[in-house]
Amino acid sequence: MDTLLLSRLQFGANISFHILFPTITIALCWFLVYFRLRHDAAPDRAAAQEWEEAYYLWTKVFALSFAIGVVSGITMSFQFGTNWPGFMERAGNIAGPLLGYEVLTAFFLEATFLGIMLFGRNKVSPRMHLLATLMVAAGTTLSAFWILSLNSWMQTPQGHEMIDGKLHAASWLEVIFNPSFPYRLAHKLLASTLTASFLIAGLSAWQLLRGTANGGTHRALRSAVVAAALAIPVQIFVGDLHGLNTLEHQPAKIAAIEGVWHTEKGVALTLFGWPNEQERRTDYAIQVPKLASLILAHDADAELKGLDEFPDAHPPVAPVFWSFRVMVGMGLLMLAVSWSCAWTLWRRGTAAGASPFAHWQLRLLAAMTFSGWVATLAGWWVTEIGRQPFLVYGILRTADLVADHPPQMVLATLVAYLAVYAFLLVAYVLVLMYMAAHPAQATPETPQSAKAATPVRGPA
Repeated sequence: MDTLLLSRLQFGANISFHILFPTITIALCWFLVYFRLRHDAAPDRAAAQEWEEAYYLWTKVFALSFAIGVVSGITMSFQFGTNWPGFMERAGNIAGPLLGYEVLTAFFLEATFLGIMLFGRNKVSPRMHLLATLMVAAGTTLSAFWILSLNSWMQTPQGHEMIDGKLHAASWLEVIFNPSFPYRLAHKLLASTLTASFLIAGLSAWQLLRGTANGGTHRALRSAVVAAALAIPVQIFVGDLHGLNTLEHQPAKIAAIEGVWHTEKGVALTLFGWPNEQERRTDYAIQVPKLASLILAHDADAELKGLDEFPDAHPPVAPVFWSFRVMVGMGLLMLAVSWSCAWTLWRRGTAAGASPFAHWQLRLLAAMTFSGWVATLAGWWVTEIGRQPFLVYGILRTADLVADHPPQMVLATLVAYLAVYAFLLVAYVLVLMYMAAHPAQATPETPQSAKAATPVRGPA
């Protein structure tokens, strides 16, 4: 493996690990806002305590996820200088300000109010604490806005001009609100909603199965199931719009996704198959006639460009082809699970302190705890691998921007990154399980309602 491939793998490993945690925190903080609002509007003390318990546990999960996301994001940003100096040299006039806006607006907003949100529950007024939670939630969403604006511009660049081989912004409005940005932002926010929903539902279901649930567990589980059931059909609709936008601006990516090797009309949809790039065909293909043209162009006889139209400018087919099918398959599974659980919730009611779900449903939800991660990673790989061989689509090629490091050095750091990330990922999951098994242990910062739920033990 050469330096280019190893550097791509290293950055891919970094960004794949990093994206797991913002995908949780963006939507999870809005869940915390909802829990706080329900607590403040609770009709009685018992209901208020249950919402407090839900808020208390998931605030700890948010803090853990936020911390790992920040640290891994810093590590990833270093690679712009170490592995990809050509990118910052050629496109830094656009990428630098957008990353700076994210720090100056979103990150400062989060940093200002995060301490109040995490440690100020018994030190500030309920309104101030709610405001702090709301500001942190707004900060996480604003952070996604700027990062996705930059990523979308790299996918569908506009509003720029080339001066002496370097990209400069001719119109910041066109740079920020580039053609794919609205679809990519909506798709990502909905993906975060689904990831957080299934994380909350899965961990709550695991608490019920283990017998460590409290009143907040039931409240959180119901909220997450309803949120997932509402978000998944919207995500499917937005995904369709995003696909139409990609067909317009990145037809080579669509050709790789669908395994369309040659330009033709009335293209069949390949459900499954094995892309064979050497022979330029899809082996063992299971296809539905004309369905690809119908879905992508809303015309069963529409012409779709094949990979032969882009002989030296299309992505590797197999990883894009399979990642897309994993993403879609996981989305359909989320639809089935969330709607079946929402149906059960509607049929059996929402009585406080009782679970309407059967044992098999709880086990299914627990198994789906990290399903959002699977779908997010698959979708991210479609987006990023599908952009190749460009870093800025159609303008800057990846091979022209990589640093000329010895392959052995890049390989060594890649192995080190993978080892650290594997350790952190396992540790993260184990800590989540520990939190779920001890949902209301008293600490100096534990809200009073959670303290009251913990039995008092005398001296041994």
